[in-house]
Amino acid sequence: MGEAPADFLEFAHARSGQLFRSACLLTGDWHLAEDLVQETLAKMYRSWRRIDRTQPPAAYAHTVLVRTFISQRRLGRSGERPSDRLPEATARSDDPALRLTLVDGLAALGPKDRAVLVLRYWEDRSVEETARALHLTAGTVRTRSSRALQRLRQILGTDFAELSRL
Repeated sequence: MGEAPADFLEFAHARSGQLFRSACLLTGDWHLAEDLVQETLAKMYRSWRRIDRTQPPAAYAHTVLVRTFISQRRLGRSGERPSDRLPEATARSDDPALRLTLVDGLAALGPKDRAVLVLRYWEDRSVEETARALHLTAGTVRTRSSRALQRLRQILGTDFAELSRL
């Protein structure tokens, strides 16, 4: 493949942190998130010269990340398993217990529901951006978001309500 183009290296360096944070929320595991980001960047590198630069490459990278995650889950390619130790911190939070409860709740959702919630609420994307990234209609994103949030509330139960009031 040769040496990576300078603009790709600059892109990878600038966006890997944001990709990693999203990957942590999707996978619920620090190491699986690292693997997901590496696979995403490898796919980006292989197609870097063909990527349409009129659209932001960061949006394309998140699309690749989410599709890779969903594909891995669907194919059952996740060979690593969580350990009995808590994951390392992935982002700053005022209340670690609240954040860990939320991450655990996201991990209990299916991959597509988790992807919709991460893109819509963690990445703060619009319904239309989320729909494009996941190849869904805007109506499907709205419905899936609503149902996934309702399911997340059921999963988190009263523990989350108590933590969020602190």
